[in-house]
Amino acid sequence: MEKKINYFEALTRENTAKTFELALERGNELGINTYVVATTTGWTAVEASKAFEGKNLIIVSHCYGSREADQWLFKDENLKIIKEKNIPIVTAAHAFGGITRSMNQMAIQAAPTAYVIGDIVANTLRMFGQGTKVVVEIACMAADAGLVRCDTDIISIGGTGGGADTAVILKPANSHRLFQTRVREIICKPVKI
Repeated sequence: MEKKINYFEALTRENTAKTFELALERGNELGINTYVVATTTGWTAVEASKAFEGKNLIIVSHCYGSREADQWLFKDENLKIIKEKNIPIVTAAHAFGGITRSMNQMAIQAAPTAYVIGDIVANTLRMFGQGTKVVVEIACMAADAGLVRCDTDIISIGGTGGGADTAVILKPANSHRLFQTRVREIICKPVKI
């Protein structure tokens, strides 16, 4: 079996449209109808709402307080568009972060080399690129929210600091069964990580 992977040379928001195009093309070829897309400010969510119209689209955002207590990074104008289209949004602590991040912040003061399992998983996936970590994590988050099934392949889309540049086909798992996740195929990712 031979498959094509598209690699992006630059880490830029401009990869978003091509990432969506490649994901949709491959999804149509395989009959996959569910797309899980990461977003921070909602810009990627709005673009995804146009690209995946008529598909089962799930948006996964940062939790409230991810950068500053009680603040959500999703912009109101983008939220309005997504709500008008009745697209579900998962807003939760990152599956690999959450309590782990809190423990790390404490550990930095006590023992700067302390790691917990969430960091090890995240950093291992980052060896393939930030977007690769994101696509596995958001699939877990969508499964935990009951918005995707764990026995059906989906296309999960993430990025590296703005927009989308990574798309994979995977069978998701709930976060407490993370290692049952199966990445079936890489559709696209950045070559520089």
